[in-house]
Amino acid sequence: MEFKHISVLKDESISGLNIKPDGVYVDCTTGGGGHSLEIAKKLSTGRLICIDKDTDALSAAKVRLKEHLNKITFVNDNFANIDEILDELNIDAVDGILADLGVSSYQLDNAERGFSFREDARLDMRMDKSQVLDAEYIINNYSEQELSKILYLYGEERNARQIARKICKIRENTPIRTTFELRDIVISSYPPKFQNKGSLCNKAFQAIRIEVNNELNDLTNSVEKMLSRLKKSGRLCIITFHPLEDRIVKTAFKLHSTDCICPPRIPKCICGHKADIKLITRHPIAPSENELYENSRSASAKLRVAEKI
Repeated sequence: MEFKHISVLKDESISGLNIKPDGVYVDCTTGGGGHSLEIAKKLSTGRLICIDKDTDALSAAKVRLKEHLNKITFVNDNFANIDEILDELNIDAVDGILADLGVSSYQLDNAERGFSFREDARLDMRMDKSQVLDAEYIINNYSEQELSKILYLYGEERNARQIARKICKIRENTPIRTTFELRDIVISSYPPKFQNKGSLCNKAFQAIRIEVNNELNDLTNSVEKMLSRLKKSGRLCIITFHPLEDRIVKTAFKLHSTDCICPPRIPKCICGHKADIKLITRHPIAPSENELYENSRSASAKLRVAEKI
């Protein structure tokens, strides 16, 4: 299957990076290489580090970026390891970092990857196909309480308890192994009048995917690292697709852009905290009406940009 993916907020994120032709940049989530291609086009003597934990994504990106390979280093790894990656490449600091946290259309549409409830396949959902933990293990081994918590927190699934209870009841007799089996459980957990709605499974499948790939923890652990590896005037652009993701980025940016973080009741600053970034986007940038028309999957995207000072 061809690796297809429409880069979300492409023009806005490339503009946000404020690319210098001789700069060093990191695309933390290369995917099919859409954002990377636009970065590479603007580089002359500069360098681009393309990171992705999905080997299929990197293979596709190498083809798409074939005219710029002399400027690019490809790294098959998790962007949560950005410190180790840059150290290995003998890079102390960079001029810009981009992280697009969305799942690629290829991953969603490729039935074999087990991300989608629209095609029947083994429950997988791993972005890194070498990792052990997959969706099948979670569905068949997590406790009812754990499943309910994941579905509610990560998917904002209002029927989380009912779905978790039904999963545990069914797996007592037979393991749940496929996307259609999980889909049918989710749908049957709703009253009949709701069961014909096509998007009924979105939240549950999103929640399991986030747990499989440790997405929120990786982001929480990475924002600080990304900010610390920026040069003065370097830019960090992060595109989120989930309210919890956006909250993590917003909180980190607010902390790093604030001088004093003492409690309001203290009349004089004693913390000594100094801002080390300025916010380029006071409010997140959302897709334009035109982009929403061309790519409905961009609807929840938000871009935040910060600059090192």
